[in-house]
Amino acid sequence: MAGNKAFGDRVRELREAKLRTDPRFTLRQFAKMVDVSPTFLSKMERGEFDPPKPEKIMKMADLLGVDADELLALAGRVDPELEEIIREKPSVLPDLLRTVRGMSDEQLRKLARQAEQARKKEG
Repeated sequence: MAGNKAFGDRVRELREAKLRTDPRFTLRQFAKMVDVSPTFLSKMERGEFDPPKPEKIMKMADLLGVDADELLALAGRVDPELEEIIREKPSVLPDLLRTVRGMSDEQLRKLARQAEQARKKEG
């Protein structure tokens, strides 16, 4: 396995920050909560192993109190729900994503609000 040091470092940083206030966030106990082995978690945090499957990353994010999509992106993964959404409209959604690529966060938030309003009007 190639590993992902940036992802491992971030997970360790977040876990150790939680450990300062919650004793359940030892490496062993966190591994158990995520349903991975302590050995895997240790090697992943050191960048020796690749990040786990998206579902496990999403569980980590939930336990650590961070945005799952940010951890998934750092891991080079995508939420399986997003993959399914793209598969539902394969000729339209990739074009939309290519079009909005490079827009600022504020522009994207505005576009998302407009889309939500349009969806509510139709629904």
